[in-house]
Amino acid sequence: MKSISVKQLVQEFKLEVLAGGDELDRTIKKARTHRPGLEFIGYFDFFPMERVQILGKKEINFLKQQNIEERKERIDHVVSYHPPCFIVTSNQEGLTYLTKFCQEENIPLLRTADTAVDFIAKVDNYLTRKLATEIAVHGVCLNVFGIGVLIRGESGVGKSELAHTLIGRGHRLVSDDIVILKKVSHKTILGTHNDINREFLALRSVGLLNVVRMYGRKAFQDESRISLDIELTKWEKDALNNDLEPKTDYEEYMGVQVPRIEIQLQPGRDVAGLVEAAANNWYLQQQGYKASTEFMERVQWEEGDD
Repeated sequence: MKSISVKQLVQEFKLEVLAGGDELDRTIKKARTHRPGLEFIGYFDFFPMERVQILGKKEINFLKQQNIEERKERIDHVVSYHPPCFIVTSNQEGLTYLTKFCQEENIPLLRTADTAVDFIAKVDNYLTRKLATEIAVHGVCLNVFGIGVLIRGESGVGKSELAHTLIGRGHRLVSDDIVILKKVSHKTILGTHNDINREFLALRSVGLLNVVRMYGRKAFQDESRISLDIELTKWEKDALNNDLEPKTDYEEYMGVQVPRIEIQLQPGRDVAGLVEAAANNWYLQQQGYKASTEFMERVQWEEGDD
């Protein structure tokens, strides 16, 4: 199971360490955070103790309203489950009692200036990406007109050269050669790099290029949701699909189906243009428009006039 350390969370969000500074190597394995509300009044039947615990103004004010014994009992109940860490939001102060318990139990107590709502949104998104199930595939990932496209094909078929042409047309590279696919929900796959190949594009006969150094920041994007899977294949005579609306094929990654298009290669074909057309056509279909439907309506209208 994937995990990150509390220290990584501290560094990413520049959190202030109030207690448990020696325990920042504790691991976080769950993507979503939790606000312990019911737990402070003694209900623990569904307490997700393995999650990061967020203490907003409601939780802290509730604890401050308790007398010393009640406060001790309520905090002790939650702390005894040893969650990865506690994070207090809105730079709240007067946390002597909470600091004491966390120090005694060696649990990191952290603080942020963000409000609970804002911080939870940011940290949940961060943890979802960091802890997502992932696989590595051979291919190239680009963002074309704002749409994530995964381009696959046999080694040497021209994936990187196609990517270079698309970058020249103003589109963005995400990853070349090795693409990391992350499943962030039951229907969403993100494509990204493996850090080592970040910003790099390898072209046969030319060598390794840093697209940011050559073409500027606009030539690279850190990640993109994969909406289209395009496979480059060798030309086969009489094998192209000339239907007005070809049957949609899908490629499955970690249980998520992605629309798949096959583009056959032949000298003279504008493959980059075909990728752009496929991306634009996919977008229009998501808006409810199909060119084939409009075409058939025109044909029927003409026949009706006859």
